[in-house]
Amino acid sequence: MREESKRYLKGKIAAVRGPIVDISFQGCDEIPAIYEIIRSKNVDGQEVIMEVVEQLANKISRCVCLTLNFGLRRNAEAIATGAAITMPDSQNCYGRLMNTFGAPLDNAGPINSAKGKPIRSLGHRRSSEIVLEKKREYRMMQTGIKMFDFLFPLVVGSKTGILGGAALGKSILTLEIIHNVVRKAGGSCVFTGAGERIREGNELFLEMKEKNILDKVALIFGQMNESPGVRYEVVFSGITVAESMQEKGEDVIFFVDNVYRFTQAGAELSALMGRIPSETGYQPTLVTEVSEFHERIRSTAATSITAVEAVYVPADDLTDPAVVTIFSHLDSIIVLSRSHVQRGLYPAVNPILSSSAFLDPTVIGDRHFKTANEAKKLFQKYEELQKLVSVIGIDELSKQERILYERAQKLENFLTQPFFVAEDYTGKKGEFVELEETLLGCEKIISGRVDRVPPQDFYMIGALKA
Repeated sequence: MREESKRYLKGKIAAVRGPIVDISFQGCDEIPAIYEIIRSKNVDGQEVIMEVVEQLANKISRCVCLTLNFGLRRNAEAIATGAAITMPDSQNCYGRLMNTFGAPLDNAGPINSAKGKPIRSLGHRRSSEIVLEKKREYRMMQTGIKMFDFLFPLVVGSKTGILGGAALGKSILTLEIIHNVVRKAGGSCVFTGAGERIREGNELFLEMKEKNILDKVALIFGQMNESPGVRYEVVFSGITVAESMQEKGEDVIFFVDNVYRFTQAGAELSALMGRIPSETGYQPTLVTEVSEFHERIRSTAATSITAVEAVYVPADDLTDPAVVTIFSHLDSIIVLSRSHVQRGLYPAVNPILSSSAFLDPTVIGDRHFKTANEAKKLFQKYEELQKLVSVIGIDELSKQERILYERAQKLENFLTQPFFVAEDYTGKKGEFVELEETLLGCEKIISGRVDRVPPQDFYMIGALKA
């Protein structure tokens, strides 16, 4: 397949079915490659951008529209550009808000894209360079969020998923991690908004600008009002910018909100193209598409991409096929709980359903591992006792069970925390808590040194002062 055409191929539109367009290249020696961009114009002279997704018989290219195609006519001229979607060089992306094509959305002037990087290799899937290391060194990245640093450590080069249904705080958690990590570590950051609300994207941009962390962040958005093609390709635009930063010797933190919307866009495209769905109703290529994206989130011997992905869980069903496919690629799975939200516990993380591959003494040290293990045991016992208390009441528990129950309550409250990005809503000043302070506070609660302090005194505080 050709990577770049020296001449433009000219075809004619043969059929338009919603966002799917068939273009005939009869008379040409070749046809456009898969992922190649084709441009045409509607009756009003406005440009319509399409991407080749399938090659059919009789030199027909099946394309998906990436922009609105109202007024697109049959037999209208379509020109193949000989290139895939290209993103600007990462040096020009810092502090900018862009769309899937690398065009600015922030009214801050044009972005220099003379040395752009294609998001796809034409004609085939883009493969990542595989670097084998003799020994992997684990480096923890402090988020300042007690629950995360204590039970689900963020390790450089890892993939962390924040799973939850609607209105459980996925976006707020993601934004808080960006705020804390970028401000503390000063690393490069790419945020990709895939299929989420325009309002949330606007609030994110203004929040970053207000907190003065925009200069080390690149934002790429393909929101829910756009075509499924844009919502599908935006994650590849985001990872391309992250790869560009990585090639310049930088460690990158890559945020995606929301990966489920990416799979949803793939399902829409699959249905529009007439593919027979799988038994579960999703596209038959679901596993391939999710794997293709995650394969490009990789580390080399010198640099790394650390991914934090928000994953929408439809109807709070963790067995949903798309969700299961996504979290099979993750190192840490952080599950948000609706019952925690109802009790006002933020971040609303369920420590029993959640898990991390890095909760290991060789990664976090013996002291941290032992304390985290004791905490998980305490939470497990607490869940069992809660069912009992709801039936017979707390006064009917044995003395030992009541002590464990109250310690678990205190630990649960202690792991709540006021966020910097939620100060305007809660009226409480945000807290960044060092890992050492978190460990010390948890040790005091688990060992019983603060048994005389009432549970409510541990709610929404930073470090434990008692």
